[in-house]
Amino acid sequence: MKTEGTAEGIERFTSPGKGRGLRALKHYKVGDLLFTCPAYTYVLTVSERGNHCEFCFARKEGLSKCGKCKQAFYCNVDCQRGDWPMHKLECSSMCIFKENWDPSETVRLTARIIAKQKTQTEKTAAEKLLTVSEFESHLEKLDNEKRELIQSDIAALHHFYSKHLEYPDNAALLVLFAQVNCNGFTIEDEELSHLGSAVFPDVALMNHSCCPNVIVTYKGTLAEVRAVQEINAGDEIFTSYIDLLYPTDDRNDRLKDSYFFNCDCKECATKGKDKAKMETRKMNEPPQPETIRDMVKYARNVIEEFRRAKHYKTPSDLLEICELSLDKMDAVFEDTNVYMLHMMYQAMGVCLYMQDWEGALRYGEKIIKPYSKHYPAYSLNVASMWLKLGRLYIGLEKKSLGVKALKKAIAIMEVAHGKDHHYIAEIKKELEDH
Repeated sequence: MKTEGTAEGIERFTSPGKGRGLRALKHYKVGDLLFTCPAYTYVLTVSERGNHCEFCFARKEGLSKCGKCKQAFYCNVDCQRGDWPMHKLECSSMCIFKENWDPSETVRLTARIIAKQKTQTEKTAAEKLLTVSEFESHLEKLDNEKRELIQSDIAALHHFYSKHLEYPDNAALLVLFAQVNCNGFTIEDEELSHLGSAVFPDVALMNHSCCPNVIVTYKGTLAEVRAVQEINAGDEIFTSYIDLLYPTDDRNDRLKDSYFFNCDCKECATKGKDKAKMETRKMNEPPQPETIRDMVKYARNVIEEFRRAKHYKTPSDLLEICELSLDKMDAVFEDTNVYMLHMMYQAMGVCLYMQDWEGALRYGEKIIKPYSKHYPAYSLNVASMWLKLGRLYIGLEKKSLGVKALKKAIAIMEVAHGKDHHYIAEIKKELEDH
């Protein structure tokens, strides 16, 4: 096990069977901060413009807009100046293309990496243990479909960014996009709403486990890594790359498709939670294995159908997909089954979008208990569900239930985000106000 570089309390090393990894040099207890990593570069998602500062990601009202494109918003002149080296890549292009300006977030992030690499010759504060150039691309493992998707991203990069970028050649761009696809992060808020995408090299050094001992949260554009299990000196540090709700086979399908490996963690070896996650109806005659297999196949198909439908169907059509699929799955699956929970969560999201607060609450109340069972301790998915429920209860004049739910969210977030995080201060203020 070769050591390859250290930062305070952690070191890069060669993890047997996994390649590079991160290892603890001292003991960490639950809730301890292991390290922080500023973003190498980042981009605010288009739908959050006007709600968050493009530069520091602060969420506030009364942001000032860019005088030229009128699309980017900032706290003040300092934030606007700080963002200009990156915003200038898009500002004039947005003015020219107007409503036809629509590069994907991956394209926007990759453009910023190219621009940063032109001006930044030294290692950045985000690259103490791993540099962007060292990122795995897994290029040789990409199938034709994935290569075609990258080529369309490369075409979009040329189309929207030709004025301010000097491009590497096509082969280098193929590698860079593949690196971003495997090593990029999505920044989310306290309710797990998508805020943007970023590159955090030192965070990307951590290997995956379905029983992670750390969790990554964000303070603006700074990534913070905290212990969610006791970690001893010499232990490898593991995060989770994926949503851990699903059974072992589904998780490994996702890991194989996105990151090109199968997980060999304790949970994947024992499949310890799979039975509870795949709970079927208690009937006089238990459902036949073939019936269960068919319903699992249906569930996976409807999840994919819904994912695609979100881009073009109306909210009421989406809610109908959820309700029809839940009715069908209900014949075989218990409400605690993860496929039922997945569609309930989607239905809750649609209800929130449609401002059907009672409908959202009905789904949320069904989801929270099984979520608490299926997810690991200190899960952001569980915290965000308690938070949504608390805010719904308070909005619907159910104050005591709301206070209870918000306190449960805070208890998880104090470990995952740290007690001094501004999200926790905001939730405590909500409690005081009610």
